[in-house]
Amino acid sequence: MQILVCVKRVPASGGAPQLSADGRDVDTRHLAFTVSPHEECAIEEAVSLVADLGGSVTVLTAGPAEADEQLRYAISMGADHGVLVDTGPDEIDPQATAAAITEATRALEAEAGPFDLILFGNESPDAGNYQVGVRVACALNRPMVTGVKGIELDLEAGRAALRRHVPTGVEVYDAPLPAAVAVKEGLNLPRYPSMRGRLRARKAEFAVLEAAPEPGGLRKIRLRLPEEKRSETVLLGQGAAAAPAVVDLLEELEIV
Repeated sequence: MQILVCVKRVPASGGAPQLSADGRDVDTRHLAFTVSPHEECAIEEAVSLVADLGGSVTVLTAGPAEADEQLRYAISMGADHGVLVDTGPDEIDPQATAAAITEATRALEAEAGPFDLILFGNESPDAGNYQVGVRVACALNRPMVTGVKGIELDLEAGRAALRRHVPTGVEVYDAPLPAAVAVKEGLNLPRYPSMRGRLRARKAEFAVLEAAPEPGGLRKIRLRLPEEKRSETVLLGQGAAAAPAVVDLLEELEIV
């Protein structure tokens, strides 16, 4: 069982991001970086499947040289191999990213055979374009299911049962292997890297592939921060004098 997991280096920010002076990029000078919760679940799922079925997990990222940090995190979680597709310091659009991943995947498969499963996060938390996984699957001529929260494999039959939640219930897709899958947070509970895993990740060596894909069709004009929502506190009164106002409020909220 050979599984490829594709991850993206994204800013880790719990608050409102700061924009660059021209408003076209996020100012990352004071930010740490991570992978998305979706991709963390993808790594966990791959490691768990290989632990049960045998095989190996390869994690690939397309981005700057600093993205090896995210590969080391995946190795600390239990992945076996890491591949950095160096696309340079500037962010590239999803079409160019998909082209770089597709070219790298073909090179890896030409050397070691096809991956049975290629896992993506459903979308990245920074851009949220929902495109890369689908574009790669189409280019590689693999069946693709998105929004997946359950994976069951039957290697003897060469098929995968893929579950995803919809407003009316649960959909189950039967897909032939090899296949591509975009998973969502909630698929599993990702493990916390052990000290042994972190030490192993520090010593890990990665394959580095150079890539210079042609620009895609998207052009970023500018970024806008969402309007800040401010809460307002209203004083209803003091002591017993506030009782009528409290009752009126509870009736308005249909609590009494």
